Amino acid sequence: MESWRLNKKLFASVAALPISWLLFFFIVPLGIVWLYSFGRNAGLTEVEFSGTFANYLRAVEPLYLEIFGKSVVVAALTTVLCLVIGFPVALAIVFAPEKWRPYLLLLVMLPFWTNLLIRTYALIAVLRTEGYANTVMSWGWAGASGLKTLVGLEPLPAWEPLELLYNNFAVVVGLVYVHLPFMVLPLYAALDKMDKSLIEASLDLGASHWRTINRVVVPLASAGIWSGIVITFIPALGAYLTPDLLGGTDSQMIANVIERQFKRANDWPFGAALSFILMYATFILVAIQSMRSKEGSAR
Repeated sequence: MESWRLNKKLFASVAALPISWLLFFFIVPLGIVWLYSFGRNAGLTEVEFSGTFANYLRAVEPLYLEIFGKSVVVAALTTVLCLVIGFPVALAIVFAPEKWRPYLLLLVMLPFWTNLLIRTYALIAVLRTEGYANTVMSWGWAGASGLKTLVGLEPLPAWEPLELLYNNFAVVVGLVYVHLPFMVLPLYAALDKMDKSLIEASLDLGASHWRTINRVVVPLASAGIWSGIVITFIPALGAYLTPDLLGGTDSQMIANVIERQFKRANDWPFGAALSFILMYATFILVAIQSMRSKEGSAR
């Protein structure tokens, strides 16, 4: 195949459309929002580009730093839970029979075939006071109470439904539910390339399964682990829909604050500043991951 450097006109004609699309529908709107972050409201619908840093200074006030910190903690907890749950799942898929792997991967990717809003409302049906989770737990409670009665003990008190919705617990559960495939897929990609004979050698030399996973499997899958952490943490940090529908008034994250600035407060400059602080954090994480990848390939 002829290199594009030898036929630049052909390359330019092919690349012109996607580059133009990115320029006019991504770069330019993003640049306008970035300019908004240095402006101030000049009326109900007008923004004056004054070059001020007041919006960024306001974003580091204790109130917003607390929301940023809470968002980071929730996103980090979501990422850790996704890693703890996703690693055994990815490992099981890798060691599954060859004919079953495509179907197991299909099950992992199946949630992407359904709209996020529908999946979130389905989770509401599970977690609400009269939802499926409380119903199943009430059956277990009633069974335990009946068993105590049969053996002559005092029955358990009446079941009181748990508050599983509109709190931080529901937000974390929802974020794990949504972002788990983002962790499983890169882990599977890394583990699938692993030389399985190294695991057999470790076991033959007397290492336990846990020691083998800790000393052999995890280091070999480190690239997939870090990739999964980045692509899980970043969307979880900027999640809007899940905290909005599953969280209560004390469970809002930074994306919900940004949405309020653009819609309800009509403070577009401040909302733009908060958005770009989130974007700067994303760039930093991506840069760290890129440097780690380069160091790994250099070794």
